[in-house]
Amino acid sequence: MLNKEQSSLRLPRTADGAPPVVVQVWGEAALFSRPELKVERVTYPVMTPTAARGVLEAIFWKPQMRYRVMAIEVLKPIRQFTVRRNETHQVVSMAGALRGERVDTVAARDQRNAVCLRDVAYRIHAHVEVDKKADKNAAAYRAQFRRRVTRGACFQQPFLGTKEFSAEFSDPDQTPPISRSEDLGVMLHTIHFGPPITMEWFTARLDSGVLYVPERGIQVPLVGDS
Repeated sequence: MLNKEQSSLRLPRTADGAPPVVVQVWGEAALFSRPELKVERVTYPVMTPTAARGVLEAIFWKPQMRYRVMAIEVLKPIRQFTVRRNETHQVVSMAGALRGERVDTVAARDQRNAVCLRDVAYRIHAHVEVDKKADKNAAAYRAQFRRRVTRGACFQQPFLGTKEFSAEFSDPDQTPPISRSEDLGVMLHTIHFGPPITMEWFTARLDSGVLYVPERGIQVPLVGDS
């Protein structure tokens, strides 16, 4: 098993010299939806940074901290399958959700095909960043995160893109990433809930089984929300 302070990747360290925290996650299926395909759900071939951040926050999160995902290693061959799922054709905007708006899921139900991933495993590398209101330094939060990973503790069950595809997690092992490289297109980097709500995007590429995530993406306002 890898030492928790070590990584086979050469990733930037924090200002105080700390390496990223690392966790290994896996599951029977995953769905990381491409935003440009509106009707049918088609997955990216790999986990996205926002999905990785969701896994990390399900394990450990405090309002004074955030995770900056550095890299995602793909540990199993990329395999897809198709499934028919019940979804709604009405969607509440982020601003509407904050106002308490709801959707009648029975009246607005549709059946749609989804292209998903089968038998997936990833290794997530991320830095812990704290704001000025934090009562502990980043090292304390990193230690708490690592302890929870080792114990298998989480605030809620992590999932892989959609809640029906739950994820297991553990300390990292020495499984090598797959030997596959390809361009993945434009991918969501971060959502800033504002106000105003904005999103950051970046051009993603899988490089020998590793998705490297830049520190910042290109910020785009969310039209229609404020």
